[in-house]
Amino acid sequence: MKRRTIKVDELTRVEGEGAMHIEMRGDEVTDVKLTIYEPPRFFEGFMQGRDYSEAPDITARICGICPVAYQMSSVYAMEDAFGVEVDGVLRELRRLLYCGEWIESHVLHVYLLHLPDFLGFESAIHMAKDHGETVAKALRLKKAGNAIVSTLAGREIHPINVKVGGFYRAPTKQELGGLLEELEWSLGMAEEMVRFTAGLSFPDFEKDYEFVALRHPEEYPCCEGKLVSNRGLDIPISEFREHFVEIHEPHSTALHCKLKERGMYFVGPLARYNLNFDKLPENIQELALEIGLGKTCRNPFKGIIIRSVETLYAVQEALRIIKSYEPPAVASVPVEPRESVGHGCTEAPRGILYHRYELAEDGSIRHAQIVPPTAQNLPTIEDDLRQYVTQFMALPDSELKWQCEQAVRNYDPCISCSTHFLKLTIDRK
Repeated sequence: MKRRTIKVDELTRVEGEGAMHIEMRGDEVTDVKLTIYEPPRFFEGFMQGRDYSEAPDITARICGICPVAYQMSSVYAMEDAFGVEVDGVLRELRRLLYCGEWIESHVLHVYLLHLPDFLGFESAIHMAKDHGETVAKALRLKKAGNAIVSTLAGREIHPINVKVGGFYRAPTKQELGGLLEELEWSLGMAEEMVRFTAGLSFPDFEKDYEFVALRHPEEYPCCEGKLVSNRGLDIPISEFREHFVEIHEPHSTALHCKLKERGMYFVGPLARYNLNFDKLPENIQELALEIGLGKTCRNPFKGIIIRSVETLYAVQEALRIIKSYEPPAVASVPVEPRESVGHGCTEAPRGILYHRYELAEDGSIRHAQIVPPTAQNLPTIEDDLRQYVTQFMALPDSELKWQCEQAVRNYDPCISCSTHFLKLTIDRK
């Protein structure tokens, strides 16, 4: 019986260090491993003993692309522990900050990391030779997202103005007003982004996923809500550990997170969209239906369209918040530490990001747990590869490599961006 082994030594054009190993015997895929071999960074460990107020700045260093998500999940967890509620203008500013991160992250993924796959280019640099204007407009749109983050949080990368209870400093009306001109341009560009990605060709691949995301009664979720799924999960964030478990797989330094009841699940833009379509503004719902996306989508390759839809939403939401903004009387609310446990979960661009902290009476951190989106998606990515590769086993090696690259990139996994994605070697026996 013919045996075929695909060994991927290096995963790049995603965030971090990883590899992929696929074995096939005859017409059957016998083994799939998405291996994360990047050394552990021990953030949870070295936060022990630190003051609660340091958590936002420390966790922001976990990711250079989505530092806001790490900051805000830590902030919500601390506020949950201390019984602090932030509402009104400060809550709106948090949503605005999240909009900035969604814009810059989604645009980065759609145009620079994922679109070359659909158009047949090795990288965005190669793509720019034939699509220079498209790449230039994408970079301008990304810059608009970066500007929101730097204006609100002090700088684009690893922002420093976020604190438990609010912000160290609230922006002036003039400072936020300075963002309007580019965001007005971005609104048209984001709609163009939706229509452009909807016109791409997609493999016929759908699965009956269990989607998990936040759901808020009044708005499309980014910072608050309950954890829900399309198979009946409906819990407060504080019950995360009662339903989810992290598992160590021997082939990976990244933990795999699964539902205790049912196993693998799917987080990220597809999950948010499928579980919260009705919370999108009416004009965006109409656009999604017009382009043929529908109210539900189970094709992970169409995630590029949904990221575009969320980009449009983020630009529109940012404009709404800025146009109605009046500076708050204070930039933060009082916080009084106490011995307690706090839970926080927000929607990073790639999906739900859960934080849990055990705190001493003086506010020092006794224990920290952080569950990033990619750890939750890893089992599903491996299962996608297993089923997807089965459909394409007859392809030549180079084409199969391309399909594997694309299937992994659908998830925009947080492993670090670089020029190339997969270095693939194939051993046939």
